[in-house]
Amino acid sequence: MLNATRMPQYDAIIIGSGPNGLAAAIRLAQQGWKTLVLEGADTVGGGMRTKELTKPFHLHDVCSAIHPMGVASPFFRSLDLESHGLRWIHPDLPLAHPLDGGRAVLLHRSLQETAAGLGKDSGRYRFFFESLAAHANELYGDLLAPARLPRHPLLMARFGMGAGLPASVFARYFSTPEARALFAGNAGHSVMPFHLPLTSAIGLVLQTAAHAGGWPIPEGGSQSMANAMVSLLTSLGGEVRCNTPVKSFADLPDARAYLFDISPRNLARMCGRELPQAYRYKLERFRHGPGVFKVDYALHHSIPWANENCHRAGTVHLGGTLEEITRSERDAWQGRHSDNPFVLVSQPSMLDPIRAPAGRHVAWAYCHVPHGSTEDRLEVITRQIERFAPGFRDCIAATSTLNTSQMESYNPNYIGGDVVGGITDWRQLFTRPAGLFQPYATPHPKIYLCSASTPPGGGVHGMCGYWAAECVLKRVRK
Repeated sequence: MLNATRMPQYDAIIIGSGPNGLAAAIRLAQQGWKTLVLEGADTVGGGMRTKELTKPFHLHDVCSAIHPMGVASPFFRSLDLESHGLRWIHPDLPLAHPLDGGRAVLLHRSLQETAAGLGKDSGRYRFFFESLAAHANELYGDLLAPARLPRHPLLMARFGMGAGLPASVFARYFSTPEARALFAGNAGHSVMPFHLPLTSAIGLVLQTAAHAGGWPIPEGGSQSMANAMVSLLTSLGGEVRCNTPVKSFADLPDARAYLFDISPRNLARMCGRELPQAYRYKLERFRHGPGVFKVDYALHHSIPWANENCHRAGTVHLGGTLEEITRSERDAWQGRHSDNPFVLVSQPSMLDPIRAPAGRHVAWAYCHVPHGSTEDRLEVITRQIERFAPGFRDCIAATSTLNTSQMESYNPNYIGGDVVGGITDWRQLFTRPAGLFQPYATPHPKIYLCSASTPPGGGVHGMCGYWAAECVLKRVRK
């Protein structure tokens, strides 16, 4: 028990030190609140951790690796994290998407260069993405917020023209296999089958982000971002305690507000006695989607991509055509394992030499699998990389894998291996986490939820925590 006497010591206690928990703590500390962050693990970060998973001095990102939303987030942009040690590294290319036969479609930071590489789809690409990229900051302000009247309705309407469509429909706005494949890979981050409405949204966000701010990595790994946030928080008077798991609400010291950076189901378990039965029932019924199987590779040398341009990219999407990626995402959703899965690859040591010893490299890869799957997908992922990088097997010095069960053991928020905070279909996107008008508050006046299971959802942007903190500031007297 952390404090049985319940003596008031803090204005706010935040449970969980992921990007949203730390963002909530920083926002409250900015307003003069005395804050305490409790983390059960031995290091801060949640999905922003970097560890030696394979061999000594090989630094692997355990979860998040590439951070387009880290530089897009309105709240993160307002913080001077660079003065607290964060340094962004931008790859020459945000993304490469190789195709069979040594071809590759490239997503440049320059919209014009990207469009020029799409042949007869060049005009269509510019028509749809130019205005979104030119006004990206205004767009993010509306997208990365709870449901409300947009401040830029015409811009949101333009975004919504494509975002509300199934990815399989929007992809056919383009006529070439290259443009369709590029969009399919980005839409695959939705972790939903492409026939469902709204599955285009994440694809549009990611491609817009590439042109507006890039897809950078933090020097030294994702842990660097968590460390910078902690440094800022402590400079504001906040406190952080690791190795402090919270089993029950009753274990917590007294405070004016408690913000939980955890999944709805875990909130129901941890605070069950404090919440009405009907509300607990809604939390327990929160739906989680497919999981991920992740592989970290220690490599003797860089990945031998068939297309040389892939060496210039921080992220590489493997899955071939729109049709192949569509099948892969449908399989995971319907409980099947794909023989040719859509695989996401990050190769950070191509940009950041401190991630591996001289001449060596690390790579990060995962594919989507059925919820709760424990099947070993190492060989399947390796084979998919080998398909576009012949000789890749000869590069491998060591591997480390995480199936969905191990992902959930690592982070209890990743229920069934779901790393995006829950399904974002039309049934749950606008009602997460429990269908309340105020998504961050609960029926208990002191208990709030600030995880990726609240709006605006998954991603390393901290906006769930920011908006939860804003809710607390409006509702709770200091």
